This record gives sequence, C-alpha cells and structure tokens, in this order.
Amino acid sequence: MSHRLPTRVRIVEVGPRDGLQNEQQPISTDLKVELIERLANAGIATIEAGSFVNPKWVPQMAGSDEVFRQMGRTPGVQYAALTPNLQGAQRALEAGASELAIFAAASEAFSQKNINCSIEQSLVRFKPVMELAHTAGIPVRGYVSCVVGCPYQGEVEPQVVAQVSRQLLDLGCYEISLGDTIGVGTPASITRMLDAVAEEVAIDLLAVHLHDTYGQAIANIYASLLRGVRVIDSSVAGLGGCPYARGASGNVATEDVLYLLDGLGIEHGINLQAVAEAGHFITQALGRPNGSRAGRALLAKSD
Repeated sequence: MSHRLPTRVRIVEVGPRDGLQNEQQPISTDLKVELIERLANAGIATIEAGSFVNPKWVPQMAGSDEVFRQMGRTPGVQYAALTPNLQGAQRALEAGASELAIFAAASEAFSQKNINCSIEQSLVRFKPVMELAHTAGIPVRGYVSCVVGCPYQGEVEPQVVAQVSRQLLDLGCYEISLGDTIGVGTPASITRMLDAVAEEVAIDLLAVHLHDTYGQAIANIYASLLRGVRVIDSSVAGLGGCPYARGASGNVATEDVLYLLDGLGIEHGINLQAVAEAGHFITQALGRPNGSRAGRALLAKSD
C-alpha cells in the first residue's frame, strides 16, 4: 500500500459534458465552445467536450457534433467524447474527437436502468467501438460507474468493480476511470475499492471520478492520491450530477481539486485563477450558483 503522494497529477475536465448534460435550460453551442476554449487556455490537457448518445436520452448533448466542429483546438490538448455505441463513435470521429470514452457499471441494476442492458451485454457492445478506434489510432478511456454504491442496489462489491475494470482494460482501454456516481464513498470505502481494483489493473492506469453528494469528494481524492492514483476527473464550478441518481449533487469542482494539489505541492500545469474565472463565466451564463468553494474564495479576493 502506497503512502507516498504522486509528484504530478493529470486533471480530466468533465464539466463541458458531465457537467452540462443535466442542465434543463438550452445552452448554446457558442457558450459550450467558449467554456471549452477557456479551460484549454487555462492549461487543462484533457477535456471531455461532448457526448454522442441518443439525444432522446440526453437532449443537452444533441449539438456535440457542432461543438467539436466549431471549437478552436489547442495543441497538446485531448478533446474526448463519450460514445455508447458504434454509431456514436463514428459520429465522434467524424466530428474530430481525439479520444473516445466508453462506460460500464459495476452494478447490474444501474446498468439495466441506465443503458438498458446487463454489464456483460454492455461490454460486448463496445467491441466494435474499440475496433473502430483502434483502426483510427484513437485512444479509448473506460468509465466504471457506481464503484462503491448504487441508487438501486445499495452497496457494490469491490471485487465486481475490479472485474469490470479488468474487462475494460482487456477490451483495449488505456485508462479506467472509477466513478462514485452517487457520491456515497468515504476514504475507507474508496481505499478498499482501489485496493481490490489494483489487484487486477495497475494503479498507474486508474483514475477517480468522485461526486460530492455527502461532501466527501476532496477527502476521497486525498485517499486516492495516497493510494497512488495520478489522474483525477473533475468539473469546473462543480457542475453536474447524475441524471439517473436522485439527489446526487455534482462532481467535485476542478478549482477545489487544484487548490488541494497546490497545497500538497503536486504539479498539474494548470492556472487555478483562470479556471476559477471560467467557473464564474459559466455559472453566470447559466444563472446558477458556483459550486466551487475555492473558486468563490479566489474570486472574492480578486474583486
């Protein structure tokens, strides 16, 4: 078990996709593009810019083709797209996504409710996506949702998370992002889960995607860093939640994670002030409160 903190961490910004997908109000392509460009200019090197799912399920992501076509590209930045099936993957590649993401659940009940099939069936569906990406030379990231708890079945066994993670790795994913979709994890349950998964997948290939429903996300990220995790998913201004998990508040805020990393002396290559300003920009445009404590504090100081 590692207790040495990593010297550098990569942030995967999920705000433009995971953050905005739950907003009920229409959000223009221009606004999405400006948010993505601001985040890239702040130094974030991996941005989930959209999702090629059926617009019937996630109407907010219907314009992802347009977003990918219109946004300026910063050299060295990966612009990722969530793709549930071959059709979505084809559209994402046509629109110029430089990375794809596929998602499975560690809970059968969640898998059925969320993507209308079993975990096993969902993995089979991804084979053609992986083949397409492989042929196109595009990396694919795998997401596992409900890694500690599920809104329908309750607690999730760490061994199941480990098996699903291993299967995604075997399919050809370069990295597995472990999602506490409903934010029920604590440092103890997150560490137990990471220990189990690390038996099957090297810790260097794991990322954490932690929601802040019970206010535990930062503590859970610190526990993950101590366990050797070097990739963290976060959302500017804490945007987003899970459309399928009632009462689940949003993702952990990117600004709060960066403030933690700065305090720990861990490099990340991102301008925290610029991210705070991007968070202010998007929450003002949406007319909603800023979910980042560090962001609000920094903006109050610079007023």
